[in-house]
Amino acid sequence: MKITTFSMRLSFFCSVILLGAGCHSMSPTTLESKSTETPMPNDSNVAISPLGATANGQEVHLYTLTNANGLVAKVSTYGALLTEMHVPDRDGQLKDITLGFKDLKSYEAGHPYFGATIGRYGNRIAKGTFTLHGKSYTLATNNDANHLHGGLAGFDKKVWEARPLSTEYGSAVALTYTSIDGEEGYPGNLKVEVIYTLTEENELTIDYRAHADADTVLNLTNHAYWNLAGEGSGAILDHELELMADFYTPVDDTLIPTGEIRSVQGTPLDFTTPTSIGSRMALMAGDPGGYDHNFVLRKSGEGLLEMAARVHEPKSGRVMEILTTEPGIQFYSGNFLDGTLTGKSGGNYEKRHGFCLETQHFPDSPNKPHFPSVLLRSGETYTQRTIHRFSAK
Repeated sequence: MKITTFSMRLSFFCSVILLGAGCHSMSPTTLESKSTETPMPNDSNVAISPLGATANGQEVHLYTLTNANGLVAKVSTYGALLTEMHVPDRDGQLKDITLGFKDLKSYEAGHPYFGATIGRYGNRIAKGTFTLHGKSYTLATNNDANHLHGGLAGFDKKVWEARPLSTEYGSAVALTYTSIDGEEGYPGNLKVEVIYTLTEENELTIDYRAHADADTVLNLTNHAYWNLAGEGSGAILDHELELMADFYTPVDDTLIPTGEIRSVQGTPLDFTTPTSIGSRMALMAGDPGGYDHNFVLRKSGEGLLEMAARVHEPKSGRVMEILTTEPGIQFYSGNFLDGTLTGKSGGNYEKRHGFCLETQHFPDSPNKPHFPSVLLRSGETYTQRTIHRFSAK
């Protein structure tokens, strides 16, 4: 997370980072924006279509981004969701590689955060409580006794405002939402903007920025489920994963970090070299039935945009690389998919039919002062960037 003054232009993110009690500067080229503030005309290469209305009557729209190479990304104003991502294989054949539904009603009925923008806090906060400046806050609990992914009605369940943006890099859409003071128990009124850009370099860039009128905590992420063989293609066990992480944060039996930072060496969590996801899955049977762990990324500097993960699907040849400014990444192997949800292609999503790589600050950081800070101070601005880069070999 980067903290800057709100007077920055979107086309050039300011480069001041909050490090504990002090601020340190870095090169502004680290977060040079892919977008500008200028809305596109109606005949732009961003298509807008109605997706229906929510149960309470709010209109929802779908924004379709395309590039010259045939890639397609679709984003819904409901939940600021990435609903589709069409990417070519080694033979140039396009497939949608994200899990999700065909219709708005299915998203509203409840789902495991398919493609969703997560906030205010991605991942878990123990017992739904934290203390800030000596005051205790109680959050909504929605994961047994813990707070997960923003609570009962997080950002994934909100209807966002949206507008297309002009950019020299590719088509883009900016989505905005205001979270009021006390929503799900969090302090401060918070204004959030998420920008999806599909570049001509076959990258899906997600930029986040936010500011609040009171000190608060914030940890935004995207919860896309990926299957590089194509949505509905079955298990992801043959995908080869490499994580730029030598350490992880062990958890208790409720998936709350113990506070320890432990080496992956000699464990089934060692993905420092490309390794098929399924090769050591049997060793994860009770921990917690697969992978659902926060990995501590190698960083050469706080807030720098650096490689975090690389995934290769051998049959299609598709490759996805993830770069991020965040210090951690949650690798989740779809352990709780159970066949009860019917996906876009008509098949049911069974266990491990998709995986997530959620760039983030660490779980339960508000209660772990030695973890990287998630404090957003009033008058400062949160910014972060994650890039998904697609290719085939």
